[in-house]
This record gives sequence, structure tokens and C-alpha cells, in this order.
Amino acid sequence: MEDIAQRCIEIIAKSKSIPADSITLDSTFDELNVDSLDKINISFEVEEAFSIEIPDEALGTIKTVGDMVKGVTQLRENHPPATVTTP
Repeated sequence: MEDIAQRCIEIIAKSKSIPADSITLDSTFDELNVDSLDKINISFEVEEAFSIEIPDEALGTIKTVGDMVKGVTQLRENHPPATVTTP
């Protein structure tokens, strides 16, 4: 989960042009000045980074960085990324 948390924090930090070390799992999107458009853009980045699809209705329930990390973790557990096998 630490890798997921770190990657989510990096995505948010890049999106908002703030230092990653100023973001914690307890940071709320309100504190980070993440508005609804930012949240959508961040969710696209997270989906791409982890090869997942975040349901639209779930976006409204994400209030903290920790909420996002928990959601990504659950989605990855339910739908692990496809592995490539070579013959």
C-alpha cells in the first residue's frame, strides 16, 4: 500500500504544483485546494497509473488522500492488472 500511497501523493503534488512531502494520507482535498475539476483530472492520472477504472459515483466519496489510496487498493485487489506471459 505504501507504493500506491506514494504514487497517489506524487500525482496530486504534480497536479497542484505543491511539494509531495507536504501531503499526507490525512490531507483533505479541501486543504489541498483540489476542486471538482482537479479531482477528475487526478482520477484520470490515477486510473492510468494503476490500470484501474474509478467509478464516477466513487469520486464524490473521496475526501482525503487516504480515501483515494484505500479505493485504489480495493480496485487493484478486485481487478489485478493483467500479467503478460511469454511463450
